[in-house]
Parts: sequence; structure tokens; C-alpha cells
Amino acid sequence: MKLKDKVVIITGAGAGIGKATALLFAKEGANVCCNSLTDSAAKVVKEIKDEGGEGFFAQGDVSDSDMARKIIESTIEKYGKIDILFNNAGIVIPGKLDNTSLDDWNRTMVVNVNSIYLMSKFALPYLLKEKGCIINTASSVAHKGVKDRLAYTASKGAILSITRAMAMDYIDQGLRVNCISPGTVDSPSLAKRIAKFDDPVAARKDFIARQPLGRFGKPEEIADGVLFLACEEFCTGVNLSIDGGMTV
Repeated sequence: MKLKDKVVIITGAGAGIGKATALLFAKEGANVCCNSLTDSAAKVVKEIKDEGGEGFFAQGDVSDSDMARKIIESTIEKYGKIDILFNNAGIVIPGKLDNTSLDDWNRTMVVNVNSIYLMSKFALPYLLKEKGCIINTASSVAHKGVKDRLAYTASKGAILSITRAMAMDYIDQGLRVNCISPGTVDSPSLAKRIAKFDDPVAARKDFIARQPLGRFGKPEEIADGVLFLACEEFCTGVNLSIDGGMTV
């Protein structure tokens, strides 16, 4: 197994990419701390254990400093080390410049960007000790403009830059930092956003049309990319695009 006895923290592990990655990593032998804001990741942990894997549930808002620190500490208390941190938690609030409120802007930055800063900062001493790695979830929109995604696009661009900065800062100490940029992925969060449109059927077709391959990505396909970045020791500062040709 590729991740046998590795200790992994995955934020936003209750659904979509986070869930698929947690299940995959557990199958590869990792001990997985599954975080979610609600209790959704508790069901993922149950599924992991039902399949013979090992994991535990850590509920909390990773954009809150005290909670982020607590998640790191609870992982150390349980497993004694951290090898991999997958910063995956995030939100999407639609909007352009003229209709994005300051509250929505700030909330997007806090959840999508501050959470990476906090979780990485508190995990750093343990990751350095194990010469581990950090993987961040960016997005195809960090490389290609799309309509009605001002705050989200800005936050994902920040994540791409943070990844490269951290990769250079710690390359001499053996810590690798990479990010993955998915295209539009068929997930529960996407389904909720599409359902809010006046014509959800037309909206779904419009979303699919952004991917030249003609379909949404699957969470499991993105999880495979995360696993690659976790295992490939010659990669740091890398952005891996899995986006159905969206950024071609």
C-alpha cells in the first residue's frame, strides 16, 4: 500500500473530493483524520472503518485559529505524527464585482485562504519532522477567468501563490508543498448551486460546456491526483490540473 502507516489530515472530508480522497488514502494504508464543519465526515470515517481502514472524525471550522490548532493537536495525540496535510475545505459564493458584498468577499477569503494558513502553520513542526507534504486544493479558475466567481477566483489564485511560496520556503528542509486544480466536479455542493438557478437543467448544461471533454469530473479522479502528489517525492511547487481540458 502506497501510504501504509502514514498519518493524513483532510479538511472538508465530508463529501466530494475530500470524501473520495479520504476513502482512497485509507485503502492505501493511511490513518486518516477526517475533518468537516458539520458531522458529515463522521459517516466517512464509519465507511473507512467498515472497510477495514483506520481514521477518526475531527469536527470544526478550520478557518478558526483555536479549532485548527485543536485538530492538529488531536491528531498528534491519537497517532503521534503527521505526514500529509490535504487542505481541501472551501466554499463557493457566486458574484461579480458589483454584487459581491464585503461580507461574502471576507467569508470566502477566511474559509478558503485563512484555513490553509492556519492548518499549515500549526501542522508545520510535525510535517517538518517527518519530511512530509502539504497539498492544497486550488481550482481551474486560478488559471482561467470564469463569469460570476470574483471572490472564489481571487481566493483560488491566492492558494496557487501560497503553494509556491511555501514550497520554496521549506524545500531545503524536506517539506514538499503542491496543489491540485480541479475543473468542475460532480459533487453535492455543485448540485446545490445548480438547484438554485431558475432553470437547473440549462445551468447544468452550461457548467458541463466549460469542460471540453464534455462532462464533469468525478471526485475519485481528483483523489487520484492528490494521491500522486502525496507519493511523488520529486514534485514540489507543482500545480496539477485535472480539469477536463478547461484550461487548454
